Amino acid sequence: MKLVASTYRTLTGTKEVLEIPKKKSTEWVIYQDNQPKYYVDLFDLKHESNAMMNSLVLCGQRSIKEVLKIISQRNNVQLSIPEVSFLSIEISKENKEVALDFLPEEWLDYSL
Repeated sequence: MKLVASTYRTLTGTKEVLEIPKKKSTEWVIYQDNQPKYYVDLFDLKHESNAMMNSLVLCGQRSIKEVLKIISQRNNVQLSIPEVSFLSIEISKENKEVALDFLPEEWLDYSL
């Protein structure tokens, strides 16, 4: 998957964030332990984990962050979506080819 690696200067140092070019509001790069690991697209229903996330977020009327917090607690993992402060200054951008997985279905196979 082609992503854009943006480097920002923040109050606490520099931070690299992988971003989806031409991102839709239903797409996210999910980080596990502060490393990019998973890709979620709520409208890409060809993959079962995306369909399950669609149900948890859209049908359950929850935010993606709320769902990730619950999944993290139940499976003893640290999932997050990186955020960049409005005080940050973008230093550089470069295109990267990154292999991201879909969220494991066993994390999603029950009702939250």
